[in-house]
Amino acid sequence: MTRYLPPVILVVLALLPLVLKDPYLLNALITGGIFTIGAISLNLLLGYTGQLSLGHIAFFGIGAYASALTTLGFDIGIVGDFRIVHEGWHPFAGFLVAILISGACGYVVGRLSFRVRGAYFVIVTICFAEVVRLVALNWVELTQGPLALTAIPQMKIGFPGLGEITLRTKAQNYYLMLAVAALAYVVVARLVSSRFGRAMRGLKENEQLAISVGVNATRTLTVAAAISAAIAGAAGSLYAHYFRIIDPDVFLFTYTVTMVIMVVSGGKGALAGPVIGGLIFGTLPVALRPYMAPEAQWIVYGAVLIAILFVMPRGIAPYLDDWFASRRRAPARSPVAQPQLEGQP
Repeated sequence: MTRYLPPVILVVLALLPLVLKDPYLLNALITGGIFTIGAISLNLLLGYTGQLSLGHIAFFGIGAYASALTTLGFDIGIVGDFRIVHEGWHPFAGFLVAILISGACGYVVGRLSFRVRGAYFVIVTICFAEVVRLVALNWVELTQGPLALTAIPQMKIGFPGLGEITLRTKAQNYYLMLAVAALAYVVVARLVSSRFGRAMRGLKENEQLAISVGVNATRTLTVAAAISAAIAGAAGSLYAHYFRIIDPDVFLFTYTVTMVIMVVSGGKGALAGPVIGGLIFGTLPVALRPYMAPEAQWIVYGAVLIAILFVMPRGIAPYLDDWFASRRRAPARSPVAQPQLEGQP
């Protein structure tokens, strides 16, 4: 049943800007949607291969910086008088570069780290994210360090016959975020339903058995990590061009935790899981902010998460699937009325 939820949610979300006039709420939806894209990418790795990456925000931040620097341009010294000078490109080119560089970094990290599993892989991803954060903080000539990259150009999109449109309004950025989120969802859906997706699920369920029937574990996991990182990089690019300023705080560990919460609460390994989790935990802080202090907001946030995981341990999407399946089976279990014989009470 949950396979029908994403199209319904997409239609509802597409209509929201027509009725939602508050720019603050629209800004919250854009921000939550960008991190939902990150959650969709993390679900590919966590939900379908069983590999937990607690450094996933690194690929988000790499995408943000790559897109910003590609668009702004830079002039840095390498060795002696040798310098690399790059003139700024079109913002959409920055978006594509962010996807390519993040995907390449995901491939390299996966190639090196998937020789280990479990807690060792988690530690490797955390260390990678911290190294990238320190590079962004200390390579001041390139990233401006703690001073941040500012005046990042807004995203521009060209349409045949209509010319080029600069996405200045929140509604325009909202629809761009929604389009990228829908594309990310379709890419993951097609991937997990393919032969490659069956290989990923086989490694998650029984790695030794999957290897015995010919699945190349390292290659499969590495490609999954690269695709997951590329989608996270796309989300980071949207973040950079929407807020137009980024600093090393974009690599904060709390952002990875937010993505993990979205995936786990919505249902890891379910396509609709990160979408549902993102809608709840992307908008819940905004809904609570006018009514309670920040400390109380975090208490309610945690209480809602605990309640969801206590009642629905596998997440919301699998719970809804089971509930609708049980409702469909209920009529079949109902006793069939037997005809009564004459004179029988």
